[in-house]
Amino acid sequence: MAASALRKLWLTLEMIRFEHSIFALPFALTGGLLAWRELGFPMAGLGWKVLWIIVCMVSARAAAMAFNRILDADIDARNPRTKGRHLPAGLLSMGFAWSFTLASGVVFILGARALNELCFRLSPVALAVVLFYSYTKRFTSLSHVVLGFALGIAPSAAWIAMTGSLDPRILWLTAAVTLWTAGFDVIYSCQDYAFDCDTGLYSLPARFGIARALWLARAMHVAMVGALVALVLAFSLGTAAWLGIGAVVAVLIWEHSLVHADDLSRVNAAFFTANGYVSILFFLFWSFDILCNRS
Repeated sequence: MAASALRKLWLTLEMIRFEHSIFALPFALTGGLLAWRELGFPMAGLGWKVLWIIVCMVSARAAAMAFNRILDADIDARNPRTKGRHLPAGLLSMGFAWSFTLASGVVFILGARALNELCFRLSPVALAVVLFYSYTKRFTSLSHVVLGFALGIAPSAAWIAMTGSLDPRILWLTAAVTLWTAGFDVIYSCQDYAFDCDTGLYSLPARFGIARALWLARAMHVAMVGALVALVLAFSLGTAAWLGIGAVVAVLIWEHSLVHADDLSRVNAAFFTANGYVSILFFLFWSFDILCNRS
C-alpha cells in the first residue's frame, strides 16, 4: 500500500514536472526580497512569509500543470511527442488528476490566506489566470504570452505577500518574466509545428513558421532585458544587479545559439538547461546585491 502511494506520488511529480518550479520561483523570491528591502529588512515573521510564498508558488504551479495535462489529454494522445505522458498512457487516472488539481488549488488559497488579506482576496484571480492558459492554444497564437503572464505575476504576488499592497515598480519584473517565459515557450513549441498545423492548434510557429517564430522569441528576450534594466533603475540597484543582467544576457545568447529553424535537436537543452541557469543566476546576483547593500 505504501509502495503504491509512493509510486503514485512519484508519477504525479513527473506529470507536473515538479523540478521545473525552479524556473519562476527564483524570480518570485527576488520580488519578495525587493519588497523586504523596501520595508527596511524587518526580521519579524520573515521565515513564515518566505515559507508561505514558496507553498503558494509551488501549489499554484502544480494545479496549473495538472489541469493542463487533464485538458490536453486527448491532444497529447494524438501527438507522437506527448502520447507517452501519464494520462494518455494510463499511468494515472483522470479522477486522480482532478483530485490533485483541486487539492493543489485549496493549498494555494489556504497559503494565500496565511499571508495576508489582499493575497487571499486575489487568490481566485491568480488561480484563474494560471488555469486559463491551458485553453488559449485553442483560440490564440498569443498563448505563449498568456503562459508568460501566468508565471510573471509571481514576483508581484510575492511583493503583495510581503507588504500587503502593490508597488507599480515591481511590474517591471512581472514584464521581464512574462517576456522571458513567452520567448522560451515559443522555442519549445517549435517541436510541435507540424502537429499544431495539422490539428488547428494555435502557436506562433504555426502562424508564422519556425524561422520567424524564433526571431520573435529573440525579440521577446531582448525586451525582457530592457525590462530588467528598467527594474534596476526603478529600485536604484547596484553593481551585482547589473552583472546579473549581463549573466542573463550571456545565457540567453547561448540558448538561442542552440536552436535553428532547420535544427531543433537541441531544443531540450535550450529549454530546460539554459532557462534553469537564467533563473538561478538572476537570483544569485540580485539577492547578493539586495542583501549586501542593506542600510
